[in-house]
Amino acid sequence: MPSPNLLILYVEDPARSGGFYEKILEQAPAFQSPGYVGFAFESGLSLGLWSTSSPEFVSAGTGHRSEIAIAIDGDDKIDALHDTWKAAGVAIEQPPFTAVFGRTFVALDPDGHRIRVCPPDK
Repeated sequence: MPSPNLLILYVEDPARSGGFYEKILEQAPAFQSPGYVGFAFESGLSLGLWSTSSPEFVSAGTGHRSEIAIAIDGDDKIDALHDTWKAAGVAIEQPPFTAVFGRTFVALDPDGHRIRVCPPDK
C-alpha cells in the first residue's frame, strides 16, 4: 500500500521560507538548493519548499486551502507556542481558541500557507 512521505509547499523564495520553517520547527533543513529546501522528521515525513519560479514547477492552481498541522499536547503549551511565534513576528491568522477537537490556533508562513497547532488525536 502506498504511504505518503513528502509534503511540498510551493513558495516564492525557498531561502526565506526555509528560514521561517527552521525557526518555527526548531531544526535545520536536511537539504538546501537555490530552488528547494527540505526538512526531514523522525516520523519519516518530509517537508519540501519548492520555488514557484523553478522551470520544473507547473501549476494552474491558486489559493491556500490546506494546512500543515503540528500536534502539541497541552492547552498551556499551545498557548505558549502561540505567544512565542507571535513575539517572533509570525503572522497569526486565527488566535488561540477552543474548538470541538481542543485548543488550537492558525499561523501563516511567508507565502500564506496555513499552519495549525492543535492537540494530538485521542
